[in-house]
Amino acid sequence: MKIQELTLLTNNLIETKKFYENTIGFQKIIETETSISFAVGTSKLIFELTEENHNPKYHFAFNIPTNMLNDAIDWILKRTSLIETENTFITDFENWKAKAIYFFDNNRNIFEFICRTDLNNQTDKPFSVETILNINEIGLVIDQPLQIGKEIIEKTKTEYFSKGPKREDFVAIGNDNGLFVISNPNRKWFPTQEMAEKWKVKGKIKVADKEYELEFN
Repeated sequence: MKIQELTLLTNNLIETKKFYENTIGFQKIIETETSISFAVGTSKLIFELTEENHNPKYHFAFNIPTNMLNDAIDWILKRTSLIETENTFITDFENWKAKAIYFFDNNRNIFEFICRTDLNNQTDKPFSVETILNINEIGLVIDQPLQIGKEIIEKTKTEYFSKGPKREDFVAIGNDNGLFVISNPNRKWFPTQEMAEKWKVKGKIKVADKEYELEFN
């Protein structure tokens, strides 16, 4: 599964533009009074303005080459601060054969860079915004994760993530190339104390040679 396009909400389009265009350096694609889109490797990230007083918060991950994590740390620390986990910036997910680092964007979304060993995508280029490969994960917050996971699989012919988990309160759908990480609202997003919150998410994914558009909440 590949996440081709992801649309999220923001209540501050100006600051969102500043963070993603100036701090991170993503290339802007289209900007209107109510939305802005950026190129993220082979994916597109879109933010739409919400008029609600609340601040929508999400958890999502971008895929980077497996040999670039330390370089990515140095690169990020020149731009913003990283979230520490157990006195280190790097979280090692042994079961997933992946390592990740985390930081917040201007909206307090949890922003993640992840390296997945099984993708075997090393590079000899220095780390830069062009090194970010694609959108790799989006956290979906839904009351019945297993039920929605089953519906996604039936519609798109994707699969439960072979490395897990598959629980009533938390399930992953897809593969190393792209994942829906589905949680109920009673959990906190690792590695923070931020509660998982239900907000609208729209996505375009590709499974094998077919494309699907999905919308949640």
